[in-house]
Amino acid sequence: METAVSDRTPREIARIIKTAVSPRPIAWISTVDGDGVDNLAPFSSYNYVSSREPVVLFNSPNDANGGLKDTPRNALDIGEFAVNVVTEPLLERMDHSAESLPPEESEFDEVGVTRADCCRIDVPRVAEAAVTMECTLYDSMEVHDRLMVLGEVEYVHVDDDTLTDGQIDQRKLPTVGRLGGPYYTVSDITEFERQF
Repeated sequence: METAVSDRTPREIARIIKTAVSPRPIAWISTVDGDGVDNLAPFSSYNYVSSREPVVLFNSPNDANGGLKDTPRNALDIGEFAVNVVTEPLLERMDHSAESLPPEESEFDEVGVTRADCCRIDVPRVAEAAVTMECTLYDSMEVHDRLMVLGEVEYVHVDDDTLTDGQIDQRKLPTVGRLGGPYYTVSDITEFERQF
């Protein structure tokens, strides 16, 4: 079967794209609003765009009627956010944090994860996360119905248990990825010797 974009509804096309672009890494992003209330939410539209001077990005719906979600709004308003890497032990709590809460309530409390201080930004991080990247706002950009938020990585927290010879060992970091529909996957290492 072949499908032209014009033959499907926007929702159907979005489902095809989200399923085809998988597994998608998940950024569990913590932010703080102007009143000092912290927020924690997962975003599977996330990746990095620069590594020498590290910059990561996530995107979120930019619905003129519904407005921005708390996370991108806080990142733009405050200029800081933390990306907590989701691993298998955190999967259930991460998924639960996607539930909508009133802005005055914190997902940290709702899902039962521990706040830890960041070193360079005034946003809490998830203490249980094996890796957290502290970010300052680099830029933002609207792409059709989405807002892309880019963050310059200022500091990285890495759990010693994930290291081998001072480097992150992927075999010790069971990251979670988002698939199409209601599905997730956990990284499963395939032994393969690259040819180049």
